[in-house]
Amino acid sequence: MFQTLLFLQETATDVEATAEQQSIVQMLLEGSMFGLFIIILLIIMSFVALYIFIERYLTIKRASQIDDSFMNNIRMNVQNGNLNAARSLCQNTDSPISRMVEKGLMRIGKPVDDIEHAIENVGRLEIYKMEKNVNILSIIAGVSPMFGFLGTIAGMIQTFAALSTANNLSISVIAGGIYVKMFTSGIGLIVGIIAFIFFNYLNTMIDRVINQMENSTFSFLDLLQEPAN
Repeated sequence: MFQTLLFLQETATDVEATAEQQSIVQMLLEGSMFGLFIIILLIIMSFVALYIFIERYLTIKRASQIDDSFMNNIRMNVQNGNLNAARSLCQNTDSPISRMVEKGLMRIGKPVDDIEHAIENVGRLEIYKMEKNVNILSIIAGVSPMFGFLGTIAGMIQTFAALSTANNLSISVIAGGIYVKMFTSGIGLIVGIIAFIFFNYLNTMIDRVINQMENSTFSFLDLLQEPAN
């Protein structure tokens, strides 16, 4: 008997939860078209942010991966006068550091300042490649809460406009309308926070790669200024 009552209680709870979910969905569908448009827009922005994060994460991750022995092999080849082998090593290594070092090898024989300037130019191009589309995450992080708030304001205006001409002014009717309209603000904040986290995480990864590039540049320039054996 006790188990039967427990089963009926759980069943009633499930039915109430389902009815509540249906009422929320129904209220969303019955809301303003503008609010629905805002929600769809925020969902699209969330997918765009996720796509950019995954694509940039994989790109920056590849850029940061380089063999620890790369600079040692470059140093050995340069000291032995085997510049062709050093260039070949750079060409067979797909990373910003290898492309910077390759440009420096191509400038050997010119003043060190010219070599450093050429390496810096390549470095700036590589940084630009890594930062491509990352700023879109910053834009999404900034505008998505605004869009959410705009949807809420538009929905609230519609709700109070409808209440001004309605005969039923019960708390349940008012609270239900406000409850649904606040969804857009909540979704906008969630999308904005996620995009903000994505943006800062990718920038941290880029800073680490830039630090690797700078260290490799200093090592290469020091190598060129070492006295010949």
